[in-house]
Amino acid sequence: MSDPSLKPAQRFDRSIVEGPIGPAVWRLAWPTMLQSVIAGLQGIVDHVMVGRFVGYTANAAIGVSWQIIIVVIVFISSLFTGMAVLVARFAGANQPEKVNRVVYQAFLTAIALAAVLAAVGYFAAPALLDVVNAAPEVQRQALPFLRAMFLGIVGMMLFFMLSNAFRAAGDPRTPLRLGVTMTVLTVVFNLLLIPRLGTLGAALGTIASSTIVAAWGVWRLFAPGSVIHFHRGMDTKPDFGIIRSLFRFGLPTGVQGIAMNIAGLMLLRFIGSLEHSAAAQAAYAVGYTELFSLITWTSVGLMGAAATIAGQNLGAGNPERASHGVAVAARIGLGVAAVVGALFLVVPGYLLGIFGMTEPLVTSLGQELLKYLSVSGFFITVALSYTGGLQGTGDTRSPLYISLISQIVVPIGICAVLQAMRGLQPADIWIAIVLGHLTRAVLSVARFRQGKWRHIAVDIEPARP
Repeated sequence: MSDPSLKPAQRFDRSIVEGPIGPAVWRLAWPTMLQSVIAGLQGIVDHVMVGRFVGYTANAAIGVSWQIIIVVIVFISSLFTGMAVLVARFAGANQPEKVNRVVYQAFLTAIALAAVLAAVGYFAAPALLDVVNAAPEVQRQALPFLRAMFLGIVGMMLFFMLSNAFRAAGDPRTPLRLGVTMTVLTVVFNLLLIPRLGTLGAALGTIASSTIVAAWGVWRLFAPGSVIHFHRGMDTKPDFGIIRSLFRFGLPTGVQGIAMNIAGLMLLRFIGSLEHSAAAQAAYAVGYTELFSLITWTSVGLMGAAATIAGQNLGAGNPERASHGVAVAARIGLGVAAVVGALFLVVPGYLLGIFGMTEPLVTSLGQELLKYLSVSGFFITVALSYTGGLQGTGDTRSPLYISLISQIVVPIGICAVLQAMRGLQPADIWIAIVLGHLTRAVLSVARFRQGKWRHIAVDIEPARP
């Protein structure tokens, strides 16, 4: 039996489950949104620098490589969503030792899976680039980037795990500090490495920064006063009961992430079939993967805030407050989408120019894409906010089914039909993306309002003696 004197005094932010809901959502949302935007800035830094030092083929190379990396990472890191479901419930119920045990088991599992992923990803990289139908000149730039990122993936995995854990426990500022530090380090390393090593330098910079920040984040888990605390009285052996719970709640999110990113890879194949495929892939990589991330990464932050609000309030026995909090998060997202969408319409040439995209054909395709994305942003921010509400309460299966319909059936179906009928044009792909986001928003809101998440039970076995 562990010595109670060794256990730290952990205090959760009770304003999440008590008092005015609007300020509580905002206190969670703004650091989470800012941290997500800062995380997205790492990709923008990579694209800006390789675009200027190497050329637009390097932009396409990094874009297609990230699509591949995210497909794999999302599945392996699905346990982080399961972890967040458990952490939020136990934090809301004011059960700190259960929070500590869940995060520790997630930490052990992440380390093991990252090792497997590094080995498999390195050798599978050439075949994965063939799957996305990348042009030969793009593959030459992408292969060293992709292989290096797989080998050094453990730092990024731990960064995502730590961010999710602290946020679910009601501490969004620690992930913000980790994200700011990682972005600053990435900029410094990339300034040194990209001019010398090209896309490989971008990968090495990201690996170095994420590894340093992950080490710092793990150290924070041992610091007195941390909302999550690893201490000497803990059981340090693997607990397969908890690990099974992580995957029970997280696995549907992993499959959902794979479905969404396979849809992205399939879209890249359709883009690769266009007449000017390299130019279209570059426009997509910058316009959708990077500039649209100003909305998507902000919305991912709101998704995290909505999940914490919903999960902690359900754990505290306040389902109505959980529902209200998710609606507040969605309204914040609509405001952000309006501002960013206006920029896409008013200064698209300037935004693309930041990435060194001056080729007339690439610029034309990029500006066309941004017009569609200015509308799509409203749909994706609502969809992600309500997805967070569903996942935070433990309903991780509904978002999976919704994603299969909205991210594969709708956009990929439209592209396949049009390609068979008359051949694809870039605008066909852009409008398919918008319709997919619209479908996701409508289905996510409808499912949340059904209220079945109110009755989902969450618990783990008592600690072993």
